[in-house]
Amino acid sequence: MIAGIQMNVDACFSQDYRTARALFRERATAAGGRLSSYENANKGPYGEDLATDLAWFGAQDARKVMVLVSATHGVEGFCGSGAQLDWIDTGLSALSGDTAVLLVHAINPYGFAWLRRTTEEGVDLNRNCIAFEDGLPGNPGYSELADAFLPKTRDDETVRAAQARLDAYKAEHGAKAFSIARSSGQYTHSEGYFYGGTGPTWALQTIGRICDDFRLSERDSVAMIDYHTGLGSFGYGEPICGHRPGSAGQARCRAWYGTSLGEPMLGKSSSVVIAGLTQYAWARKIGDETMTFIALEYGTLDAETGAEALRDDHWLHTYGTVDWPSDETRTIKAAIRRFYHPDTQDWKELVLMRSRQVIAQTLDGLSQL
Repeated sequence: MIAGIQMNVDACFSQDYRTARALFRERATAAGGRLSSYENANKGPYGEDLATDLAWFGAQDARKVMVLVSATHGVEGFCGSGAQLDWIDTGLSALSGDTAVLLVHAINPYGFAWLRRTTEEGVDLNRNCIAFEDGLPGNPGYSELADAFLPKTRDDETVRAAQARLDAYKAEHGAKAFSIARSSGQYTHSEGYFYGGTGPTWALQTIGRICDDFRLSERDSVAMIDYHTGLGSFGYGEPICGHRPGSAGQARCRAWYGTSLGEPMLGKSSSVVIAGLTQYAWARKIGDETMTFIALEYGTLDAETGAEALRDDHWLHTYGTVDWPSDETRTIKAAIRRFYHPDTQDWKELVLMRSRQVIAQTLDGLSQL
């Protein structure tokens, strides 16, 4: 434990979705939260029910609301769920009378349960929030490299040949162009990474329902923290701003989070610019002028480890057989879980410490509006 800081990581971080869900509902109820759920039609790997659960703390007519969201990228939900439980245990007493807190637990419950970044539709939720009626964005770099990103077999010769193609593209076009091709989102290869889909997913529709049911557009101010993992230095949480340069949202983010703020649109972030962020789905319902949004992105392991884990998971669900008890499935799932949730004592302590700091900054910012 970090000297002088009280935290119980074992009470916050779970080993699987079903345990995380049970703990969230139990602790939120005990703390006086008002629970509600949006049931997902799918089942988890153990036959468990899947749902997005919510807990509201504070006055129902509060003019200001802080929203904490976990599992936008399912397997990353261990981090956000742990931070939400930590807030219930340690942050509730600091809540002021004019501010409420809404905890959105597992907005992508399928991905959380099945240890995938994607939704049940195979879609990256953070690439799904575009105006589909305006047409689908292109990503020629991804199309060129699609079968190198995700080979049909995992034998050594095939993997080496695929990596050579990726390395050659990076050498010719540069690291930034390679990152854009790989990670910015693509809408042509449904089996592949960062696929944005061709229409709204269940999770995206659930975001709209949450906004309506909790009347978020009627509040004076809504501040959102969306928990993510996988980019940056081990255990550090970067607050990433997706607000447009020159907007009121960007100004608030800069005022609240200072020089730690990451801004992909200005080339100052561990993340590239992404078109279909959930931020824009929330904003369409809540309103840009009243919403302040950050993704709190925690670093985990090295990028090569992450690339291999993501490749193998997509291979399993595209070309392999998802047999939960089998050695192959267990090995692949353990690797992707470890990359997005290292599950070490020091990493979990860093997650909670940074989460508390960013939540305090957010509440302080809200108090001044």
